[in-house]
Amino acid sequence: MPHPVTATSGRIIRVAVVGSGPSGFYAIAALFKQEEHAVEVDLFDRLPTPFGLVRGGVAPDHQNIKAVIRVYDNLAQQDRFRFLGNVMVGRDVTLADLEAHYDAIVFATGNESERVMGIPGEDLEGVFSATQFVGWYNAHPDFRHLRFDLAASERVIVVGNGNVAMDVTRILAKNPDELASTDIADYALEELRRSSVREILILGRRGPAQVAFTPKEIKEVGSLEGVDLIVDPEAMELDEVTRKWMESQTSKTRRQNLDYLTEKSSEDPSGAASRIYLHLLVSPTEFVGLEGKLKSVRLEKNELYESEDGTPRPRGTGVESSESIDLAFTAVGYRGVPLPGVPFDDRRGVFCNRDGRIFDPSSGSIVPRQYVVGWAKRGPTGLIGSNVADAKETVELILEDLRNGRLDAPADRDPSDILRLLDERGVTRVSFSDWQQLDQIELAKGQESGKIREKFTRVERMMAALCPPTPR
Repeated sequence: MPHPVTATSGRIIRVAVVGSGPSGFYAIAALFKQEEHAVEVDLFDRLPTPFGLVRGGVAPDHQNIKAVIRVYDNLAQQDRFRFLGNVMVGRDVTLADLEAHYDAIVFATGNESERVMGIPGEDLEGVFSATQFVGWYNAHPDFRHLRFDLAASERVIVVGNGNVAMDVTRILAKNPDELASTDIADYALEELRRSSVREILILGRRGPAQVAFTPKEIKEVGSLEGVDLIVDPEAMELDEVTRKWMESQTSKTRRQNLDYLTEKSSEDPSGAASRIYLHLLVSPTEFVGLEGKLKSVRLEKNELYESEDGTPRPRGTGVESSESIDLAFTAVGYRGVPLPGVPFDDRRGVFCNRDGRIFDPSSGSIVPRQYVVGWAKRGPTGLIGSNVADAKETVELILEDLRNGRLDAPADRDPSDILRLLDERGVTRVSFSDWQQLDQIELAKGQESGKIREKFTRVERMMAALCPPTPR
């Protein structure tokens, strides 16, 4: 890797970024854009494929969102960048290894797991997280083994009303022919073609003014061909707590959502073969099964009360009901996954940090040379672009620590030594040019079958296709 030199600093700053999703790439962009120091970055990912949730989380019918990958590709072309794919921190390399080879470590691992609801029956057959379903239809190697019996399911609930819940709803209700040319996993498309799902119930614990989806996402659901989106007019009647709160709100998104839902609530169903019901002010209290398989869900009606900060919060009223269902998808949020040796806030599901600096909660002190960006820093909030400002904030902390002499140079300054260490441990790493080979294979296979791309779904097949990966 060439060693560029800057006018303001003669020392090359070497940074390890762990996680190759948007937050990781935006951190790299911020590091490369600053002019105080020459910076070299090694980007680690446990998978051979980069781009995180852009590849494994964005819905296949949202290809325009995936176009952001071109920005990441441009960053990866720089000589001061290396991709070390198929390398898992905590398994193939330790935190101590990274500390010995890099001036700074930036954790950008996102939120790879899901939040649990903590209600009875959540472990029944037929209850899944949105994380599992999204990973499954996106051909993510972690989820390709799952089975969703859509052929035997007519009635489904989706718990939550954020954009991920809308993605799950839309993929379940959409005509599979409209997905056939995307990069959806072939096995998922086949199962969707066999689907018997005709009713989807979306459950939101708060009211119409607090829904979490964007206007674009709900309008996509409401305009699906052959599908009626049904909103109860009574659900659109705002309570006094919400009316008061709305007077202080300037959110254009909230108003657009309210206007659209009000419009839909006034429409009579067209008699379409499939129906999506938006149920508000309701929470599941128990998934009920028979012989280990999901059969129904118990629900409690909510009301809103004014919290100390004036925000409407939901609470149960004791009024209960039950719905027969065949499948349930919980879309109640993501959470991070701990890394060995890195302080982790188990309650929030993020790395312990102060504005991006890792800190030790037992001592209250900052952990030198360790930083975090993205969802692993702040939790699952915001869109892909939200990571830009977040990454700049953390990178500014790195620069501040450099200015103040807080980043002592590690003993090992040879960029090749981390590669030799991986070789000694028998770790087959994947370079960015290796990924580009896989990319071309996927695109070519997709073209053969009339798709945008045909993704690899197994790591071992990716590695076999490289025969072997290019040494770096």
